[in-house]
Amino acid sequence: MLGAQGRAVHQCDRGWAPVFLDREQSISLMSVGFLLEKPDEAVVWRGPKKNALIKQFVSDVAWGELDYLVVDTPPGTSDEHMAAIEALRPYQPLGALVVTTPQVPPPGALVVTTPQAVSVGDVRRELTFCRKTGLRVMGVVENMSGFTCPHCAECTS
Repeated sequence: MLGAQGRAVHQCDRGWAPVFLDREQSISLMSVGFLLEKPDEAVVWRGPKKNALIKQFVSDVAWGELDYLVVDTPPGTSDEHMAAIEALRPYQPLGALVVTTPQVPPPGALVVTTPQAVSVGDVRRELTFCRKTGLRVMGVVENMSGFTCPHCAECTS
């Protein structure tokens, strides 16, 4: 989706160097997909191994100076969500008073959903999860809500 297929992660003096998506190295990406031998290989890991990798992605990747860190997680609530929050907690206290400025926004979640009815339950659980963990909800985005054909201009839901 981001044009990063086939790119490799390299070691540097501060850990893993992320894959950069632009020449200026202003947008970086890290994915378990970069660590697999084959692109169509399935990741069949249990919680502890996944949680350790999430922690490693936060602490052992040479991210450099960040304006934002986007963590893409599976739908619903799972161990991955808790692992991400716990790994990020030392860098920005999520449940405590955080002094913010326009340049330093408070941490938060952007919840992405789809218009299908089956997504409603996942989103409700995710919003409850955010509330219970002290993670501010910055907004909800509805993905795939419609597509306008570039040829006939017909809108398909």
